[in-house]
Order: sequence, then structure tokens, then C-alpha cells
Amino acid sequence: MAIRKNLKLDENSLWEYALRVLGQRACSSGELRQKLAKRAESPLIVTAVMSKLREYALADDKKFSEAFASSRLVNKGFGRFRVLRDLRSKRVSPAIAEQAVEKVFDGSDERQLIEQFLARKYRAVDLKEFLKEDKNLASVYRRLRTAGFGSGTSLAVLKRYNQRTEDWGDPEESE
Repeated sequence: MAIRKNLKLDENSLWEYALRVLGQRACSSGELRQKLAKRAESPLIVTAVMSKLREYALADDKKFSEAFASSRLVNKGFGRFRVLRDLRSKRVSPAIAEQAVEKVFDGSDERQLIEQFLARKYRAVDLKEFLKEDKNLASVYRRLRTAGFGSGTSLAVLKRYNQRTEDWGDPEESE
């Protein structure tokens, strides 16, 4: 059964729509509420459906955040700052996002994560040669920062490949 986008849904239809959305991919409560609000007849129906989803543990931001953070760390190799930013963009509350990131990154060594990230992204490149050029050094540094790694740790790792990073100063290890 195809549902037209401009059709406003009653509670049962909105429940079915929510299950379809969650069946396609995991969503935070904020994302799901936003999607449901676009289709619902009234805000009261959205609240009722969201309550039912929470009751069945289908809308749990804590579980979602931990799974999302773990996935971003393991599959993409991103750093804690990137994962935290991505969770916030998914409308997860800052407190829940920080707890999830803290739990997932507990015990991980940022230097090792950076080394793994560099090995994966630059596997066909000799980094010592590549980083001799200033533009490449700056590019790799920006890429590490965009991937969510701290500036101090990024510079410390890059110093192994190029001594010119010492001229950049000595920022603090974490932000």
C-alpha cells in the first residue's frame, strides 16, 4: 500500500509508518519525532506514538547512541569529537551523546586510532615522502581534525613523519 506524502496519518497509520522507518535504519528519538510530525494529523498523535515506541524500547536514545558511536569508531575509525558532533546532528541530547561516546571510547588510545586512520586512508602512500610538502602536511592535519581527533595528538603523530610540525607549537593533548 503506497502512502501519499501529503496525506496526514491517524494514530494507527502513524504507528505503522514509524515501524517502517525504524525497519529501514535506526533513528534517534529526535529524528523519529521530526519525521512523524511531518506526517501526523496532530502533535498529540506524535506524542502517543512516541510513548508507545518507548514502551516497546524501539525509541531509546541511549542504545541508539552507543550503537552509533561504536559503529563510527569500528567501521569508520573516527575520533571522539567527530562521533559526538554526528550524534548531536542526529538530535541526541548532549548528555546522552557524551555518555555514549565516553563509554565507547573508554580505554581506546587516540594515538593508535590516528595511526590506524592514517594507515587506512593513505595505504598506497609513503607518508614520510608525502608529508614533506607543506600542502600535504596541512591537508593530512585537517583531515585528522575533521575525523574528530584532537589537535595535540594529531600533531604528535604527524611529528613521527615530519619534523616541521614542531614549528606549529605544542597544543594541549586534548580539547
